[in-house]
Amino acid sequence: MDWGMKNRISRIIKPEIGRTVMLAVDHGYFLGPTTGLEEPRKIIAELLPHADSLMLTRGMLRTSVDPMNSVPIVLRVSGGNSIIGDDLSNETITVSVKDAVRLNVSAVALSIYVGGKYEHQTLKNLATLVSECEEYGIPVLAVTAVGKEMTRDAKYLSLACRIAAELGAHIVKTYYCEDFEKVVKSCPVPVVIAGGKKIPEKDALELAYNAIKDGAVGVDMGRNIFQSHDPVGMIKAVRSIVHENVSAKKAFETLKI
Repeated sequence: MDWGMKNRISRIIKPEIGRTVMLAVDHGYFLGPTTGLEEPRKIIAELLPHADSLMLTRGMLRTSVDPMNSVPIVLRVSGGNSIIGDDLSNETITVSVKDAVRLNVSAVALSIYVGGKYEHQTLKNLATLVSECEEYGIPVLAVTAVGKEMTRDAKYLSLACRIAAELGAHIVKTYYCEDFEKVVKSCPVPVVIAGGKKIPEKDALELAYNAIKDGAVGVDMGRNIFQSHDPVGMIKAVRSIVHENVSAKKAFETLKI
C-alpha cells in the first residue's frame, strides 16, 4: 500500500485510536428525498463538525457541502436503480475515478450483493473499481448490501466481507450480527458497521457499542442519526462511544429526547 493510500485511509480511520465515525447521507441515490434529508445542505452543515468522514454522492457533494470543509469524503460511486425499480441490486459504477480525483475524495464506496441476482455484476464492479483506484491511491470501501432474502448472520456476513477483501476492498461496511467477532476476525481489512433503518436511539447506541466491543473500527450511520429527534445529540453520543469508549447507557443519557 503506497503513501497516498495510507494517508487517505488515515483521514477516515483516525490512526491515534484506530476508530471512525462516518456519517452516511447517500440514501437519496435510490430513495430520493429521504425523511430527514429533504434539505441535505442544512442537516449536513449541522452534523458535519462531529463526523470523521462524510459518505454521499457526487451530486450532493457539489450542491450541499461547502468546498472549504476539511472533513474527508467517501464518495458513493455505485447505483443505477431506485426503490421503485425491478431490483436494487442491479447496480453499476456511476462515477469515474477521474471525477473522484477531481472531487478530492478520500475514498470511494460501492455496494456488492453476495448471493443476490446480480452478484456477479456487483462483484465485477468492485474488482474493476479497485484496479482503477489503485492507480491513483484511492481506497475502496465495499458495502455488503443485504437483500430481503438474505439472513444477516455471521456465516453469510463473513462470506460477503471476506469476498470483498479478497477482491481488494480496503475497508468493508457490513451489518452487526450475533457472533460478530467472527466476521471481523475472518476479514483482513477494517470493518465498519452500518446503522441500517431507523430504530430507537437507545437500541442504535447499543448497536454501536456492541460493534466496537466486538472489533469494528467504527460506524457508518445515517438514518439513525439524521432521523433522530436530536440529530446533533445523537451523532455526539455515537462519537462518545466510538472515540471515548462511553457505555451506551451513558451516551443515551446525553440525548434531548
